[in-house]
Amino acid sequence: MRSQAHSVLLEPIRARAAPDFLVRRLGVLEYEPTWRAMQAFSASRNAATPDEFWLVQHPPVYTQGLAGKTEHLLSETAMPVVKTDRGGQITYHGPGQAVVYVLLDMTRRGLKVRELVRRIEQAAIAMLTDYGLNGERLNGAPGVYVAGAKIAALGLRVKGGCCYHGIALNVDMDLAPYTNINPCGYAGMRVTQLRDLGVDIDTQTAGEALLAHLARSLKNES
Repeated sequence: MRSQAHSVLLEPIRARAAPDFLVRRLGVLEYEPTWRAMQAFSASRNAATPDEFWLVQHPPVYTQGLAGKTEHLLSETAMPVVKTDRGGQITYHGPGQAVVYVLLDMTRRGLKVRELVRRIEQAAIAMLTDYGLNGERLNGAPGVYVAGAKIAALGLRVKGGCCYHGIALNVDMDLAPYTNINPCGYAGMRVTQLRDLGVDIDTQTAGEALLAHLARSLKNES
C-alpha cells in the first residue's frame, strides 16, 4: 500500500500542465493508496506548491464518506468498502469512470467551499454541453445530473485551506453495482453514463475533456 501511494506522488507528469495546474495521468490505480497519496501530498504542500489534477480510474470499490451511514449499503458484498475522509455518503467507482482529483490551495485561489463546488459542477456541465447533453444541478444533492439521473458524483475534503478528492464522471462502465447502494445517500436515485446517452467516447478522452473544463473553471482569479 505505502509503496503504491508513493509511486503516485513520484510518477512523472507526462503531459504539459493545464493553465495554472500540473496534471498527473495515473491510469488505473487502487482507490485506497491513491487516497493516501492525496492525503500525503496535501499534508506536505506549502505556499509554493503548484495545484494539481490527478486523472485516474479505479478497480471496483465502494467508498463511504465521513458522514456515511451503513444502511446506504443495501446488502453484504464481496466488493471492498473503503471508509474515506471526503464529504458525502456512499458511491461506487469502477473501470469506465473518469475520476479527476482536484488538489488545490483554496486560500491562494480565494475560493470558499460552496464556490469551489459550483465551479467543479459547472466544468462538468460545460463538458456535457460539448457533447449535446443538458447537465443540471439538483438542490441539496451535489453532483451533476442528466434528466434527473446522476452522471457525476462530487466529494471533497478541505483541511488547512486546501482540498483534495474531486469528481467522478460515468463514461462507459458497469452500472450494476449502483443497485446495491443508495447512491450518495438517496434511495432510488437513478444513475446514468455517457454511453447510455449516446456519447461514444472512451474514458480517457472524456477525462481529458473534463480536465480542460476544470482548468478553465478553476483558474486563479486572485
